[in-house]
Amino acid sequence: MRIDLHAHSNVSDGTEKPADVMASAARAGLDVVALTDHDSTGGWAEASAAAIDVGVALVPGMEVSCRTAEGISVHLLSYLHDPAHPGLLEEITKAKQARHTRAERMVTLLAEDYPLTWDDVIHHVAPGATLGRPHIADALVAAGVVEDRSEAFASILTSRSRYFIPHYAPNPAVAVELVCAAGGVPVFAHPVASSRGRIVGERVYRDMIDAGLAGLEVDHRDNPEEGRTFLRRLAAENNLLITGSSDYHGTGKPNLLGENLTAPEVLARIEELGSGTAVVRS
Repeated sequence: MRIDLHAHSNVSDGTEKPADVMASAARAGLDVVALTDHDSTGGWAEASAAAIDVGVALVPGMEVSCRTAEGISVHLLSYLHDPAHPGLLEEITKAKQARHTRAERMVTLLAEDYPLTWDDVIHHVAPGATLGRPHIADALVAAGVVEDRSEAFASILTSRSRYFIPHYAPNPAVAVELVCAAGGVPVFAHPVASSRGRIVGERVYRDMIDAGLAGLEVDHRDNPEEGRTFLRRLAAENNLLITGSSDYHGTGKPNLLGENLTAPEVLARIEELGSGTAVVRS
């Protein structure tokens, strides 16, 4: 069984509609895929209908934006949570709104040096989607400033750039507690992806584990091999699940569906732990 537990649609920063993500998963030979858009479950209904049509099981999920007290960005995957849970919904709504305000401020700064307007950015955002830096990157690509998203994030949109502005996000341990309260299964996404920016120390892992963290996304292209060794040791010591996935974004990233996979027994455990919603199967 081929299981990929991290994929994005244009409900956040992917380039394909939720139904098209499911069709792409089928073409990639996957049996199961999780839709994990940033701070949104808006793609679940469309993906669920498509899952039945294409014969690929859907794990309803979400990627929750978090931030430590030191300002380090953390992404938390939530599987099978109740999308209407008040506490979790309030936090992701706040984070989604903060992303929008942050994007407006960044575009204002960028417009001082590049041919970019707010309308240029909005053109690349699907209705109701979680707006983020990838949409700004798409506008910069369209304007001929950079060749692709990767170049934009390596230069103009890096967190070290003068154009970068942080946005509100909950503390990782608080987010873990909220996911658990919503009946979800929390998994730390690409924890040692140092190429993306600063990574957390062991205290943050400990706080998240104490709050109910269920697993670590170990097999991900952005986790270096020495980091994966550390994560496997940490998982063994704390009885955490180990997942693998692509972090697929359509044409928005080079990541390919199925390039890293999760073991069937891990998915079975996620289904045992999750109580907010269920895997959609044909």
